[in-house]
Amino acid sequence: MSRTVFQAVIICVAALCSSAAWAKVEVQAGQHKSLGRILVAKVSEDIAPGDYEALLKGIKANPGKYAKKIVMLDSIGGSVAEAIRMGRLLRETGFDALVPSTGLCQGSCVYLLAAGHAKTVRGHVGIHRPYYAGSDSLHSASASGASRAAQVAYFQDMQIPPELLEAINSTEPRRMRVLTPSELARYRLN
Repeated sequence: MSRTVFQAVIICVAALCSSAAWAKVEVQAGQHKSLGRILVAKVSEDIAPGDYEALLKGIKANPGKYAKKIVMLDSIGGSVAEAIRMGRLLRETGFDALVPSTGLCQGSCVYLLAAGHAKTVRGHVGIHRPYYAGSDSLHSASASGASRAAQVAYFQDMQIPPELLEAINSTEPRRMRVLTPSELARYRLN
């Protein structure tokens, strides 16, 4: 990502952060002096049911043509099923993904990062197997709302190597595996 685009994103993030009410999903249009109109979506905190609708509402509230669409990620994860829905929307509407230097993208947030047409990671990306109600077993996957088949299909649609899902599922839920720059490149996340 060019320095100019990164500066534009930082300006939009500052505008988003200046709002008195914090939301998990915020979408705001902005004007960059050399790029023109840009659209920035920010996903923070837990990914939970209802976030897809908030993202869709924010995108619909900002129609028109944009030089860049960027999703800023600073999330500790949450619902895999909701992240997959949001990721598909981000991909369909042409967003790039950015984890800023002060950001963290862990757990199900990785599904949003995978959705970006272009991906830039300046912060940290962590993976682990999802928590499942009553168990941390892969056999309880239906409790997460996203089957293994749905996760495989999602990563395939996003052109992410299936080895990422293997790495996710091989990391215990109580442990966080922070991806190295070479792993980010291998999994096509940067």
